[in-house]
Amino acid sequence: MTAADEDIDDSPGVLIRCQKNASVGVRLRDRFDFDADSVRYAVELRAPGLTARADEVVAWKGDGGLAPFLDALAADYRGWDGERTWRTDDRDLAVSAVFRSRGHVGLTWTLRPWPTAAGGWGASVTTWLEAGEQMASLAADVRHFLT
Repeated sequence: MTAADEDIDDSPGVLIRCQKNASVGVRLRDRFDFDADSVRYAVELRAPGLTARADEVVAWKGDGGLAPFLDALAADYRGWDGERTWRTDDRDLAVSAVFRSRGHVGLTWTLRPWPTAAGGWGASVTTWLEAGEQMASLAADVRHFLT
């Protein structure tokens, strides 16, 4: 399930909770305009035994971006074969999507800040959502957050 502006604190953001396990989630938060061409935001991943955060994920204004990727997934609510993937230009955030029977979409959110740095790290969680309405709602929430 997705929820805008819902979490322990009141800071604006988008919370994506796994439908199969509510303790697994992703939070987009702390958005700020960096310059005329981009915004930056933090991404947090949570699961039992895991908390990970990347502080400055970059979204370029006017590019394909995360919201259009999620829109395309929502539009294909009847399903697709294989895996679809989106990532930031810096490759610090990637989202891959698979469609499973009964109309569910698995979104695997992967953080790899500083991917070329020695000693870098990576973390992933998978959230399961219903295709169609939940995906469309998530896309709208992400679009609103990033604009």
